[in-house]
Formats: sequence, C-alpha cells, structure tokens
Amino acid sequence: MTRNLLLSVLGAALLLAAAGSVSAHHSISAEFDVNKPIEFTGTVAQVDWLNPHIYTHVTVEQADGTTLTYKVEGSPPNSLYRRGWRADSLQAGQVVTVEGIQAKNPESMNVGQATILTEDGTRVFSGSAN
Repeated sequence: MTRNLLLSVLGAALLLAAAGSVSAHHSISAEFDVNKPIEFTGTVAQVDWLNPHIYTHVTVEQADGTTLTYKVEGSPPNSLYRRGWRADSLQAGQVVTVEGIQAKNPESMNVGQATILTEDGTRVFSGSAN
C-alpha cells in the first residue's frame, strides 16, 4: 500500500513537472504576427546572451534623425551554440541587416524569426532552425 502511494505521488509530481516545462514555451504566433514581415539595416547596440532566448539590440536611424532600437529575439543560447554562434559572433557597432517578423504589440519593438546579415554577407540565424 505504501509503495503504491509513493509511486502515485512520484508519478503525479513528474507529470506536473513536465506540464510546467511544456506550457512555459510559446509558439511564434503567440507574440509575433507572421503577416507582418520587417526588414531594416542598423547598428548592433548590444547582444544579450541569456536564457531562454538571446536578444540582439539593433539601432536604426530614421529619416527625421530619430533612432529606433529593435529587440531581435533569437533561439536559446545552447541551440545557437550548436549551430556555430558564439557570444561574440556579433559585436556592438557592427552594421547588420535584419529580416524577420514584427511583434503583435508594435510598441515592444520585438522582432522574431529573424535572420541577421552582416556587412560581409554572413548569414547569422537568430530565429528557429530552418
């Protein structure tokens, strides 16, 4: 009886732990609008190499002289590392072109499913693996 109770409690705990990690991640359409592609060229301000996603902050100068800073969401660091990315793959001051999709909330300035191209034409994949 005690053994069955212990196994039941352990099984329930494992199910709860698995459910928490599954619900913690979101689909791309939860935050981004796949019908709103965006492309821009700007300067890397900083790269946040953190879990659960990296973020590349890219500053773009507008025609009126003002600047916008986009927050380009990338995959988890471990996933990017396996694909050849390193924390220093992009440096502050580098000019890059970003192709991605805009966030549903445009005020967030977030960009997802992005590909970053450096000036020498190197494609840096920061979104999901293709």
